[in-house]
Amino acid sequence: MWLLASFLNIVVGSSLAGVGVIVALVVGFDTITGVLGAAAIGYALSLPVSWLIARQLMSLREGQRN
Repeated sequence: MWLLASFLNIVVGSSLAGVGVIVALVVGFDTITGVLGAAAIGYALSLPVSWLIARQLMSLREGQRN
C-alpha cells in the first residue's frame, strides 16, 4: 500500500500544491513567501489524502476478490 500511496502522492501532491498556489494568488498573497508557503501547505495536505485514496482503492480491490 505504501507503493500505491507514493505513486498517488506524485499526482495528488502536484495538484494540491497547484491549487494552493492559485488560492494564494487569488487571495492576494503574491509574494514568494506566500506562494511557496501555499504550495508547501498543499503538498503537506496531499500526504494524508494520498493515503486515504490508496486505502479506498485497496479496499475496492479486496472487495472484488470475494
